[in-house]
Amino acid sequence: MRILPALILSLAACACVSEHGPLTNRMAQSGTHYLTGAARQPVSWQPWGREAFALAARLDRPVLLYVGADECRWCAVMDREVYGDLALGAMIDSLFVPVRVDRDERPDVAQRYEAAVQWLAGLRGYPVTVFLTPDGSAFFGGTYFPADDPVTGRGLKQLLPEVAKSYREQRGVIVQRAALVRQLALTHAARARGVLQPRAVASQVAAVRATFQAVAGTHAALGSFMHTQAVSLLLATYGRTGDSSYLKAARTVLDFMVDSGDAVTADVARDDPPSLVRAGLVRNLAVGWALTGTARYRDAARVVLQRLARDLGDSPEAAVFADRDAYVIGSVLEAAPAVGDSSVARRALGALDRLLRLTYARKRGAHHTAGGAALRGLLQDQVQLAAACLAAYGYNGRARYLGVAQDLADVLDRDFADSVGGGYFDTVASDPAAPALADRTKPVLDDLLPGANAWAARVLLQLAETTRDARYRRRAEATLEAFAGALGGEGVRASSYLLVAQHVLAAR
Repeated sequence: MRILPALILSLAACACVSEHGPLTNRMAQSGTHYLTGAARQPVSWQPWGREAFALAARLDRPVLLYVGADECRWCAVMDREVYGDLALGAMIDSLFVPVRVDRDERPDVAQRYEAAVQWLAGLRGYPVTVFLTPDGSAFFGGTYFPADDPVTGRGLKQLLPEVAKSYREQRGVIVQRAALVRQLALTHAARARGVLQPRAVASQVAAVRATFQAVAGTHAALGSFMHTQAVSLLLATYGRTGDSSYLKAARTVLDFMVDSGDAVTADVARDDPPSLVRAGLVRNLAVGWALTGTARYRDAARVVLQRLARDLGDSPEAAVFADRDAYVIGSVLEAAPAVGDSSVARRALGALDRLLRLTYARKRGAHHTAGGAALRGLLQDQVQLAAACLAAYGYNGRARYLGVAQDLADVLDRDFADSVGGGYFDTVASDPAAPALADRTKPVLDDLLPGANAWAARVLLQLAETTRDARYRRRAEATLEAFAGALGGEGVRASSYLLVAQHVLAAR
C-alpha cells in the first residue's frame, strides 16, 4: 500500500526535473572500465566532482553516492538487478543527483564514506550506498540494497521516496545527523594519540590469535586480505617468541587458503581484489616456508608467484593504480628470493620500473594513476611505492631504488605530515568537490591494503635499518604513537600496526 504515495512523489519530482532540465548519464567519458560500464544504465550518473555537488545545491536535492568496483560481487549484483531497472532509474533521477565512484580510482572518497556508513549503520564493505547533503555530508546509508523489498521496506523503491521526503521536510534533523557523523570521526581521531605499551600491544596480538583459534575447524569467513595481514603478524610473533600457539593460529588461515587455491580469492572477490589477496598470501607462504620448512608452503608460493607474474603484464590497456600495483610488486620481490624464483623477481623489477615511469616524479612524489590525471598522489601511493623500492633494493642493491624510497619519505613529511597530532594524512589537500571532506583523515587500519600509517612506519623503520639514520626510526615511532591510544578492540584490522609496533618495542 506504500507504492501509490511513492509513485505520486516520484511523478511530482519529475515535473521539478523538467523545470531545471534533465540530467544525463556522463559515465561514457569516465577513465575506468568500471565507470564506463555504467554508461548505458537508466540512471543519470554524474562523476565525482564540484559540478555534481553544485547541481545538487541548485536543485536542492540530496546526492545519492554509489561506490563500487569491478572486483566486487555485490556491486555486480546491484548494477544488474537494481541500477538496470528503468522505473528505479527514473525515480533516482527525479529525486537525487546520482554520483558514481570507482573505489580503485578514488580510494580516498571510498574509504571516507565507507567509514561514514560504519558510523551511520554499523556496516562495512562494498558497495557503499550513501546519501549526502550538497556539501558532501553523509546522513543515511548502507552497503547493498535490493531494488524492491515491500516486506521490510529496505528496498530502494521503498527507501528513496522516504529519504527524499525526510530531506525536504526534516532538513534540520538531517543536517544535525550529518554533523554528528562528522563530529564522531573528529572525536575518534582526537583520542588516538598515546604511548606504545608492550603489555597493550601483546594483549591486542593475543586477541588476533584468539580470533583464529575461535574459527579453527570451521573456516568461517577466512581468506580476506585483512586475514593475510593478521597471518603475517602471527608468524612474526611466533618467530620472535617461539610460542607455537601463534603458529597454530596462523596455519588455520594459511592451510585453508593453500587448500582452497583460486577458490578462496573467488569467494572474497565481493570486496577484495584477488591480486591483493594473492600478494598478501605469498608473503606469508614465503615466511611460513622459512619458519617451518613445510615444502607445501614453498610449492604453493611458487604457484602463486607465477599467477602474480601474469598479473604484472605490461599491457597498455591495463589500469594503473600506484598503491595496488606497488603492493603486488613489493610482495613478489620479498617472496620470490625466499623460494628461489629469480625469473619472477626479474619480471617484478621490470614492472616496478614501468610503474615508476608512469606515476613517479622526483620531489613530487607518486600520482595515483598513470600521468596523474585523475587524482594527485595519496599517502598509500607514496608508502606502497617506497616499500616496493626498498624490496627492490634488498633484492639487487641498486642505489636508485633506495634513492626513490628516501625521496618518497621526504615527500611524506613535506606534504602529508600532521604537525599537530602526528602521523600522516591520507591526501595532500582537502577535496574541493565536497566541503564536508575538508577534514583529512589519517588511515591506520588494514582494509583492502595495509593501513597506510602503519605501512609508513614500516617503511621508515626499513630506511633506518638500511641507512643507519636514527631520524627515520624516530619518525616511525612518532607515527605509531599518533595512534597508540585508539586501536584497542580493533582486532584483525590493526594487524599491520601491531606488527610494526612489535618490531619497535623489541628493539628498545
